[in-house]
Amino acid sequence: MLPTQTFTDHLLRPDGDAPRTLSERAYLDVRQDIVCGRLAPGERLRVEHLKDRYAVGAGTLREALALLVSDALVTVEGQRGYRVAEISLADLKDLTDTRVMLETEALRQSIRLGDASWEAGLTQAYETLTEAEQRAGGLEPQRWEAANKRFHEALIAAHRSPWSKHLLGVLYRHGERYRHVAIRMGATQMVHRDVHDEHTSIYTAALARQEARAALALEAHIRLTCDILVRHAASRPAADRREGAELGLPA
Repeated sequence: MLPTQTFTDHLLRPDGDAPRTLSERAYLDVRQDIVCGRLAPGERLRVEHLKDRYAVGAGTLREALALLVSDALVTVEGQRGYRVAEISLADLKDLTDTRVMLETEALRQSIRLGDASWEAGLTQAYETLTEAEQRAGGLEPQRWEAANKRFHEALIAAHRSPWSKHLLGVLYRHGERYRHVAIRMGATQMVHRDVHDEHTSIYTAALARQEARAALALEAHIRLTCDILVRHAASRPAADRREGAELGLPA
C-alpha cells in the first residue's frame, strides 16, 4: 500500500496547498532550490549552514533532506553528510524512458476510465495552461510550471493507480530540473518549439478518446527536452563540453 500521512503526500496534492509542517515547508523549499539550480548538482548540503537559510532547526532540516533522498534529489554519503544529486545525460535518458513508459500508459487508462468529471477537470487545466502560455505580458515561469504540472496531472487523473501517480510526481520534478538546465545552458535556443501546440495536440486527442494519438503526442512532448539537451551537448566544442561536464552533462 502507498504510504499515507507522510511528507510525500504532497505529491498527490496541488502544489498551491500550504505546507502543513515546518519539515514539509523546508522540504518544499529545498526541493525547489534544487530543481531550479540554486543548489547546484553535487553541492554539499551542510545542515549547520542551511538551517539558517531555511529558518528551521537542524533536526527539521535533516528530516527534509531525508525525504529528498527518497526522491533521489539528494544523496547521503554515510557520515559525510548530504549532497545534491548529480545530473547526467545517461540519467536524463533513463528518466525520460521511464516517464514515457509510465505516463503514456496512465494516459491510456485515464482516457478509457475517464467520465464527464475527468473531461471537465482536464478542460479546466488546459484552459488555465493556455492562459499562462498566451499571457500578453509574457510567460511567468512559476505560474507556467504550476499550470503545466496540473495539466499533466489532469491528463492521468482518471487512472486508478496511486503508485503510478506518486512515481510520476517524483519523475516530473526530475524532468523539471533538466528543463531548467536546458534553459541555463541555452540549449532551448537551438530548436523552435511551440509548447502550446504540443499541449493542444495532447488535449485534443485525449478529449476525443483517441488514446493512441494522445499517447504518441505525449511521448513526443516528454522526449523533446532530452533530445534538445543531447543535441546541444553533441554540438559543443571540446572546451564548452568541459563546461557542460561541470553541470553533469558531458557530450
